[in-house]
Amino acid sequence: MRPNAIMAIEMAMKRAPANRRRSIAEARHDLAAIVHEVEQGTHVEVTRRGAPVAVIVPIADYERAEKGKDFWKAYLEWRKGVDLRKLRIGRSFMKGVRDRSPGRDFNW
Repeated sequence: MRPNAIMAIEMAMKRAPANRRRSIAEARHDLAAIVHEVEQGTHVEVTRRGAPVAVIVPIADYERAEKGKDFWKAYLEWRKGVDLRKLRIGRSFMKGVRDRSPGRDFNW
């Protein structure tokens, strides 16, 4: 067996640690093994001269992060599933929180 195949088998048996670090050179050489690790749920940090430059994550984690970028849509979705009356949150809950003063003068 090739070393990558042995490493993949060992990782599957031992369950690789939650996060791993690989240099760009290692990533270039062992991309297939790294992708296999990531498919198992591991996040792999890629480094250049010891400094982190990228992270390879499972597609489900990436999609979850991308989905979270639209705050307003996420907020509206959250509101659909939350009964504010049950939480005893009415219109007066936020009354007086907003500062209604005109703010400071600003000159260009």
